[in-house]
Amino acid sequence: MPSKPGPAAPTGPTGRFAPSPTGDLHFGSLVAAVASFLEAKSRGGQWLVRIEDIDPPREVAGSAERILAALQAFGLRSDRPVVFQSQRTAAYRAARDRLLAEGKAFWCGCSRADLPASGVYPGTCRSGLPAGKSPRSVRLRVDDATVRFRDAIQGEISEHLPATVGDFVIWRADDLPAYQLAVVVDDAWQGVDECVRGHDLLASTARQIQVARALGLSVPRYAHHPVATTPDGRKLAKRLRSDPLERQARGATLRLALDLLGQRPPTGLTLAELWRWALSHWRLDRVPRRAAVEMPPAERGARVR
Repeated sequence: MPSKPGPAAPTGPTGRFAPSPTGDLHFGSLVAAVASFLEAKSRGGQWLVRIEDIDPPREVAGSAERILAALQAFGLRSDRPVVFQSQRTAAYRAARDRLLAEGKAFWCGCSRADLPASGVYPGTCRSGLPAGKSPRSVRLRVDDATVRFRDAIQGEISEHLPATVGDFVIWRADDLPAYQLAVVVDDAWQGVDECVRGHDLLASTARQIQVARALGLSVPRYAHHPVATTPDGRKLAKRLRSDPLERQARGATLRLALDLLGQRPPTGLTLAELWRWALSHWRLDRVPRRAAVEMPPAERGARVR
């Protein structure tokens, strides 16, 4: 991995796809990769891949390599060397220490069992560790913050952080960086200025914006597309044996992803022809403004090569 992220694309945005290696690439993740790729590349930008391997207990051995191989098989290649978050711990620790030094974060001695049923942190350690508690995690102070932003797909979003999460963890009790900190640090370091991803991550966005503001970093443009579900409403996953990546050609699977994203490509195109069509015809305003969309029937793309 290079010591510097490299220059950002001068003519367009820089987008990214950042999977966690907790299993092989599945259709839901492919949809996110396709959407982020097309939104950046159709406007002359760069598309990056980052492996978010900062949660060792949940990682599956070899899945990072298999994810990258699967992306390449679909024609999805990062414009810069792939970044692995496990090699960036020093940067996350430096950001944590800065927030602590500036009084924007604090050490907390609470465990999950100490939180109320709502899960909203009550501020137990905000003014210092109570007697009998030892430092476990680091939390960001939210004070009275209301985060407002315009999602390019879902529209205007507003979240009052004290009511939804309270002061939230940015450094875990197992001495690992929390997702909310690492993703912000890396997006800024790589020059990512747009983040196209699944609706299931919309709930994290206000917290990430709050972290970026606390660190004085620019905030990317966000766009959250609907996630793919089975007919009974379950999020698509390999464990459900419902993943088209397992049972049909890549061209047919790409067509399904484009259908779910509202693009409606013509029938009878090869994988290469589908990509050419998609790069010329991609429109973010066609993506459904919904949290989830039932996966289109596989038969619609069955003859695609």
